[in-house]
Amino acid sequence: MSTETLPFSPGIVEESEGKTDRSYLPLYKIIMWDDNVTTMEFVIRILITLMGKDYSTAEKLMYEIHLKGAATVATMPLEQAEFKVEQVHCAAAMEEFPFTCTIEQA
Repeated sequence: MSTETLPFSPGIVEESEGKTDRSYLPLYKIIMWDDNVTTMEFVIRILITLMGKDYSTAEKLMYEIHLKGAATVATMPLEQAEFKVEQVHCAAAMEEFPFTCTIEQA
């Protein structure tokens, strides 16, 4: 069998000029905003259940949101960020809180 008919060896990586080109999805920040109605307990619960934070981190972020008016709580690709924000808004609506999140490019 000639070498032209052999399948490409999966262990070989071809590079151009010694550089590897990798494409990554752009990242977006999820920002939670303070309001005068949403409870601190709700914000902590959302940070734990939807954002995957531990209690201590969630509490610190909640106080940052409360004291500074807003805080970046997560950074992820756009599609995931949009899904998380939708989950937060749905949870807030179910409990009749006006709690909001926004997304901006990191």
